[in-house]
Amino acid sequence: MHELTITQNILKIVLDAVKGQKARRVKAVRLLVGPFSGVIPECVQMYWDVLAKGTCAEGAKIESREAPMRVHCRDCGKDGEITHRRIACPYCGSVHLQRLSGRECTVESLEVE
Repeated sequence: MHELTITQNILKIVLDAVKGQKARRVKAVRLLVGPFSGVIPECVQMYWDVLAKGTCAEGAKIESREAPMRVHCRDCGKDGEITHRRIACPYCGSVHLQRLSGRECTVESLEVE
């Protein structure tokens, strides 16, 4: 259910971004979503379809890409990326990691006409 609040915030960001521009309508909203953000893009689209009605963003498609999971290794001191399949430092194999990213949900770009 938290996607409702997230979608409301995304819509506000989008409408504020196009305010004063010569855009007639928003065609697509591109999101960067961290694997541990808990955001389900399909749910965002569902709420978007309801919340954006009557605005220049009505009918816009939500497109998303998964952000890389960046970590800092507490053993070797290096930063790197991990995946769901390999949750260990890519340099030394340690699992003593500090998460640097992975919870974000940001608007990367808009496609407007």
